[in-house]
Amino acid sequence: MTTSEYIVILFYKFSPIADPAAVVLAHTQACKDLGLTGRMLVAEEGVNGTFEGTREQIETYKAYLEADPYFAGIAIKESAGTGRAFPRLSIKVRAEVVTLGAGTFDVKNETAPELAASELHKWYEAGEDFVVLDLRNDYEIASGKFDRTIDPGLSNFRDLPEKIAALGDIKDKKVVAVCTGGIRCEKATCLLKREGFSDIYQLKDGIHAYMKEYPGKNFKGTLFVFDDRMTTDVVPVEGKTVIGACSFCAQDTEMYCSDDSVRPSRKLLCCEACFLREGSRLRGNAGVPA
Repeated sequence: MTTSEYIVILFYKFSPIADPAAVVLAHTQACKDLGLTGRMLVAEEGVNGTFEGTREQIETYKAYLEADPYFAGIAIKESAGTGRAFPRLSIKVRAEVVTLGAGTFDVKNETAPELAASELHKWYEAGEDFVVLDLRNDYEIASGKFDRTIDPGLSNFRDLPEKIAALGDIKDKKVVAVCTGGIRCEKATCLLKREGFSDIYQLKDGIHAYMKEYPGKNFKGTLFVFDDRMTTDVVPVEGKTVIGACSFCAQDTEMYCSDDSVRPSRKLLCCEACFLREGSRLRGNAGVPA
């Protein structure tokens, strides 16, 4: 089987779940029966999942989701898998499906208005006055970002509340919040609106959706993902611009490794030569030999 026959899907939904444990049991069994790997978090606020399987397995699972009134119509993002994107299957109950630690939000009613990829593209083309607030971690932004990106310097998403004061100079600007698939923006823009951001939008279905619709346009580089692929271009990009730079020698690279000399371990961009030179402090990933 070729790697192109594997698919990775990404989905989420903020909507109350009365019995998260029951959802965990049902989806664990369904995924085991199908042979899927990946992970899903389930909380009273909703679900956040990503799985890998063959096209046949994924289509069967999507039909399973569609048959459940809770999941029917849920937006599912796809990208090419490898057959090794996840080491195992893990579906668990958590307090939050994406951890911000800033209290409870009525996401459906408090979140910022959605901006479709097509509309954001029009804004770029028309020279609209706006900035992009990237709500991903700093190491994710290092390998790919939109033009006009503001990087708030997050080591973790839960750092956002303490970084808001430093964003005061864009509070009154037109702001488009972005993240990988949309889930972090859903919750973060609730907080940002409470903190006085008066003209804020969120990119519908995240960077993933924009890259699929407008490959190589306005988003430069590649997209970091939280699985063993580490990065994806979502769709092939001819003449792609590489913006990632090796943390040691500054050579162009989109390969990540894990730096185990610090705790918790941190992801770094690292070229193959520096990975081989640095030795035991680094663990390989995304094309860097382990």
